[in-house]
Amino acid sequence: MQTVASKNHMTNGMALQALNDQHKPELMDFLAARPLQTFIQTSWINDNGVNSALNRGTFYGYRNAQKQLEGVALIGHITLVEAQTDNALKTFARATQECTAAHAVLGDAEQMGRFQSYYKQGGIAPRLICRELLFEKRDQENVITVPSLRRATLDELELIVPVHAQSAFEESGVNPLDVDPRGFRQRCARRIDLGRTWVAVEDDDLKFKADVISETPEIVYLEGIYVSPEHRGNGFGTRCMTQLTNLLLESTKAVCLLVNETNTAAQNCYRKAGYQFRDYYETLFLNHHTN
Repeated sequence: MQTVASKNHMTNGMALQALNDQHKPELMDFLAARPLQTFIQTSWINDNGVNSALNRGTFYGYRNAQKQLEGVALIGHITLVEAQTDNALKTFARATQECTAAHAVLGDAEQMGRFQSYYKQGGIAPRLICRELLFEKRDQENVITVPSLRRATLDELELIVPVHAQSAFEESGVNPLDVDPRGFRQRCARRIDLGRTWVAVEDDDLKFKADVISETPEIVYLEGIYVSPEHRGNGFGTRCMTQLTNLLLESTKAVCLLVNETNTAAQNCYRKAGYQFRDYYETLFLNHHTN
């Protein structure tokens, strides 16, 4: 199964270049120009390196005639694009069309709007577009703590996996346990092993969950946030979010998350926990994937 864009095709053009760990300083400098838009790429490079199967794709750079970077993209299962010019964005859109493993493209709404127009020029349209709100919080605040909130352990993997899979299904329409059950469990286990899954478990029942997807000294990005049905609307989720955010802000400047624009209940919870709207994002879910 092809998992990344074809390197032979990608390197035929002078402007597009597959990047490796030797390019890391240049790559990180480029991404640092807009940290609120590039925190996932930055964190994955810090965690895994530029070349790693854990990135589930390949990093590419688009260069101008002076050999300067005008764009950087991770093209693969989750495609992440940061482009300064339309030429770079158009080239990344074409490369994503030819990546059979591409599942979704994530980025700020303005850039994704232009990306989508180039992507459609190949006669292919995304199967689903989700508009999301980027929320951010920078200050700690007092909260009545939830004693059960802590980092998850591997013993709780089977509590976490179905909840996380259901969240992915509700967002994308694809259940990862149907298409890649082994790989999905491994990724959940690795996140637990890294200490990046937080839970509140009471009487062997999962009451709250949140995953740290990316982590840098500038920004921590949360995803996969879950509150059990019996605790929704009673302030429990807000308390967990506030407490967790306080803990994360001890080692980073900001904590952020994305929430679907139609999920008003979650938005209200995050606002009550002190989060503020910062930007619009879009996730384009693609047709030509099997995993």
